[in-house]
Amino acid sequence: MLTSSSLRLRTEAMTILGGLRSTDVFSVYADALSALDDSPAAFCRSYARLCQFHYTHGDLGKLFAREIHYDTNVLTQSVDKPVSDDVRAAADFDLYTINSLISLSGSDFLDFARKAYRSCADLFDALPGFSAGTPLPFGNCEGLLQMYRKKGSGYFARANAFTIIDGMPQPIANPDPIRLSDLKGYAVQKKAIRDNTLSLLAGKNANNILLYGDKGCGKSSTVKAIANEYADRGLKIIEMPMDQIKQFPAICSMIERSPFTFILFLDDLSFTAEDERFVALKAFIEGGVAGKPHNMAIYATSNRRHIIRENFSDRNGDDVHVRDAMQSASSLSDRFGIEITFSNPVKNEYLYIVDRLAEDYGLDLPEERLHLLAERFAIRKNGRSPRTARQFITHQLALENGDKETEEN
Repeated sequence: MLTSSSLRLRTEAMTILGGLRSTDVFSVYADALSALDDSPAAFCRSYARLCQFHYTHGDLGKLFAREIHYDTNVLTQSVDKPVSDDVRAAADFDLYTINSLISLSGSDFLDFARKAYRSCADLFDALPGFSAGTPLPFGNCEGLLQMYRKKGSGYFARANAFTIIDGMPQPIANPDPIRLSDLKGYAVQKKAIRDNTLSLLAGKNANNILLYGDKGCGKSSTVKAIANEYADRGLKIIEMPMDQIKQFPAICSMIERSPFTFILFLDDLSFTAEDERFVALKAFIEGGVAGKPHNMAIYATSNRRHIIRENFSDRNGDDVHVRDAMQSASSLSDRFGIEITFSNPVKNEYLYIVDRLAEDYGLDLPEERLHLLAERFAIRKNGRSPRTARQFITHQLALENGDKETEEN
């Protein structure tokens, strides 16, 4: 095991993974080592913070591994390029240093303290401790490169789904886990979005997509499901709220520098022609000088094809006024290369969705009875839709569970 002095010097000499110095997990170790040059009280304070960090976060070896995964460094920019021997040696040095930190237990730190403060060594016997962490799953530069090639790197490695808050993508803690298999019907629509997404993932030309049509037909769910379907291939989804539209260029810049592939998700678009957000978005989508990142496609949903809420006054006035108003209304939707329509299902399509959901959830009802109840439910809910079908199944399952509890009591 390295001495506290040599380990402290190694942490100062890190290069490839030097960015980890700004992380909390690195700081608590470095502070405890540095405090050994200060008073016993200063060491005890730093050691207490290190203990608290262990108790709060658990295995710090795994936390270090995540921070390395999220890092951006020379290697993350060179995963597909030759790496010099000097860079490899520097990476090996850094990984050995971090593994040396991880291997330290509370007892090891207290032994360092006893040697540093021999006059009061016995005082450290009563202090709490912690276990060493799990070693990094990559012990050398080549192993680290393989991890970066397989899992990617950088900020967007933190999650598969993000939303924009105050101009910055933030990981979504509990994203909707829906998959394409959960969405019944609409095979043509799902194939269109799947084919475009696979082209995007393959690094080929991919269109922006506008999914429009009746509410409750699964437009937003389809976008989320396609993102979940290919998350293991490096597909990320970033939902951009309308109040964050002006952050579009900054987000695109982040995306362009990332090794991942992205869906920029604009949900439930609806503007008036005078809305400054409409003007900004129209300028950004394929209208700016910089253009769209090669690793990103925009998937947007709307209840109307032209996105712009048309006013009655737009149809009044001379021919030029009417033509300009109509062109403005269609100008944004025209920037989407693919338009996919989601319409409310007719009776047989609606009942097909009900049947498939009933199978998935194990709802045990005769088909004739199931269809009768599903139709009645749709009438009460103002029409047939996939959302209505799912709500009906949930309602029937609740009734079924209630009946079982009544029988048991």
